[in-house]
Amino acid sequence: MIEHPPALAAPAPSSPRVRALLGTWLPPIITFVLVLVAWESAVRGFGIPLYLLPAPSQVAATFLEQPALLLRIGLATFSNALVGCAIGCALGVLVAVACVRWGVIAEGLVPLSVGASAIPIVALSPLLGIWLGSISPASKIAVVVVMTFFPFLVNMYKGLSSARTDSLALLRSYAASEREIFLKLRFPAALPFLFNALRVCATLSMIGAVVSEFFGGPQNALGVYIKTQAGILQTSKAWAAIVVACVYGLLFYGAVMLAERFAMPWRRDLRDD
Repeated sequence: MIEHPPALAAPAPSSPRVRALLGTWLPPIITFVLVLVAWESAVRGFGIPLYLLPAPSQVAATFLEQPALLLRIGLATFSNALVGCAIGCALGVLVAVACVRWGVIAEGLVPLSVGASAIPIVALSPLLGIWLGSISPASKIAVVVVMTFFPFLVNMYKGLSSARTDSLALLRSYAASEREIFLKLRFPAALPFLFNALRVCATLSMIGAVVSEFFGGPQNALGVYIKTQAGILQTSKAWAAIVVACVYGLLFYGAVMLAERFAMPWRRDLRDD
């Protein structure tokens, strides 16, 4: 009997989830590193003055000189962004429900919301500061509410309206109430739209909070700090504060993505496939 040599074991394929994670995160990380290297090389190679554009290493050194201060003022601004985003999104849900329940409201309000989303926040911030007080957190929160309400309303309205007609007819044939239809059909159908809107609002809220502080605010606020340091040509400190704002914004965005993975595990499985 002829004995065949044992076949070499094929290498185990890498986990689909690992491949998905690498495909999602590796390209932006590599791009980010390349941008930092190019930035550092350009500043040092062309001898750009510090007050015009600091190198990333100089920004990092500036942050390490006063991390507690930057994180504290960043947290104050982030708190306003978080409160404003929560209020704006809650109002967006309530108004979207009203628009779906009573079509006449949607006919007048949804097109207006699309147009209102184009309002420049730079033009609106000084007015809200006059009405609510430029130092008060209320004006900063109001700016974030305005920035997040309209895009969230439009997305939520589309989500609630996306329920299948045959499913609606089936529930109504069983004499389901409007409340039951919303809870059992419309809200589950709107979940993808809700989280898409939340991801957009997570970034808009931090932008709105920082921009609103350019027109007045307490000293322990990122916008005021950035404006002050840029005004005296301490650009490395201004850039360090900008990095802190980005970090808080990314943390907010990451929290939304994590909540989405737990709320819609089937969507995660589809992405992995």
